[in-house]
Amino acid sequence: MKSWSLIITCCLCLSTSLTAFAKEPAEQENWIQLFNGKDMSDWTVKIKGYPAGENYGNTFRVEDGLLKVRYDQYDQFEKRYGHLFYKTPYSNYRLRIEYRFVGDQVAGGEGWALRNSGAMLHGESPAEMAVDQDFPVSIEMQLLGGDGKKNRTTANLCTPGTNVEMNGKLFLPHCTNSTSKTYHGEQWVTVEIEVHGNKFIRHIIDGETVLEYQKPQYDDRDKHAKELAEKSGGLMLSSGTISLQSESHPIDFRKVELLVLEE
Repeated sequence: MKSWSLIITCCLCLSTSLTAFAKEPAEQENWIQLFNGKDMSDWTVKIKGYPAGENYGNTFRVEDGLLKVRYDQYDQFEKRYGHLFYKTPYSNYRLRIEYRFVGDQVAGGEGWALRNSGAMLHGESPAEMAVDQDFPVSIEMQLLGGDGKKNRTTANLCTPGTNVEMNGKLFLPHCTNSTSKTYHGEQWVTVEIEVHGNKFIRHIIDGETVLEYQKPQYDDRDKHAKELAEKSGGLMLSSGTISLQSESHPIDFRKVELLVLEE
């Protein structure tokens, strides 16, 4: 009996050790909370028609521990596209965002902007944007909500002033759908994006890659993008700002966190 007890005890110890070892990498991951749940002290607002730093209509706000985009002080949207920029540019990282669309689109919003937002990556700084510029030159992970009827993917790709490569070839379409399912209603959705500088970018939902592309770069057909490329010394994009969109439909962000990847 003593021998069997000793064997069982040793097996339990080994099992505990292996479990601890398996958990260790996750516990060591140093996720940076870009949104602190309290305020927007590390972020800068840029809304079309207004200088950087002016938060027209209190569009971006923090309430109840959520980062909210709201339009209750707008009469009409009037194409006042907005972006909220994090203070630090990054190159190699994983970005995780929890979001939900809520309420109704503000009057005057474009039809395509219904339940539409996004996370802009490898972007320019808000100071580089013109006052009347719609969107920062960037790579966009487009966030879309379902309309309750039709299929509508999320974690798509859009390219304001940029291009990417797919399958080794320059890819010019402005927006490309992912293979995600549709998320109707006001449910919370968690998306991740894995960014490896100028090598490749991967969009992920529930551990599954729904879109992947390579070599993000400036589009030299776009005048402003061409100016940025000349300033940076080439077309290729390896790093840049991260920003969240305001496109006329209310949206909540519960979590915005980032894990720096060592290349």
